[in-house]
Amino acid sequence: MPTTDEMTTRTATRVALQSVAEHVLSAALHAATGRIGLRRTPGGFGTPVFDRDGQPTQIVVDGTELEVRIGDQRRRAPLTTLRAAGELAGIEPGAPVDVYTPATPLVLDTVLAVDRAQAQVLADWFALVDDALEGLRREAADQDPAITQLWPEHFDLATTIDEVNYGGSPGDEAHDLPYLYVGPWKPPPTDAFWNEPFGASSSSTHVVTVHDALAFFQRGRELLP
Repeated sequence: MPTTDEMTTRTATRVALQSVAEHVLSAALHAATGRIGLRRTPGGFGTPVFDRDGQPTQIVVDGTELEVRIGDQRRRAPLTTLRAAGELAGIEPGAPVDVYTPATPLVLDTVLAVDRAQAQVLADWFALVDDALEGLRREAADQDPAITQLWPEHFDLATTIDEVNYGGSPGDEAHDLPYLYVGPWKPPPTDAFWNEPFGASSSSTHVVTVHDALAFFQRGRELLP
């Protein structure tokens, strides 16, 4: 288990990175395409490639740095503030509030408290979750699974299969540690597996490998009618 100091640093890093996801990456994507869904990328997360002014564009968070890719050009800088991140991305920071209510405040000049080690922990978790979800999507290919996306307002990586959400979060106000979840759209059956009001969760203390994560998702599918 992480120490108290590690948990404090982890939470600060998670909140700072979510603010970048909400107010910079999702904002840029929405301005160009009307969409908000992000992706897991090497070293963290980012937008899918999208067209901006006729150029293929992608904006990614890699550890403690932001990289903007426009055509063959690369612009890269450390994450410092939302204002600086917006300038690098070429946008005015601010979540598309007509689509979702942001979970993080838009504070342009406060230093983003992103710790390198904890940013790596978050990136590793998203990579594990993404690999497990892709395995689940392959198993359920005949059920038209949704594309796995990172939703900025929840900061969770998820897919939907047959009216059930499967995903993983790096933590939130109700969960100090990263966790997986299975969230049926309809109330789940009564069973020890279903330990959350929304369905079921499993902490990262019980999920070490992609196999562990996939097994949890599979168990949820088995228990649903």
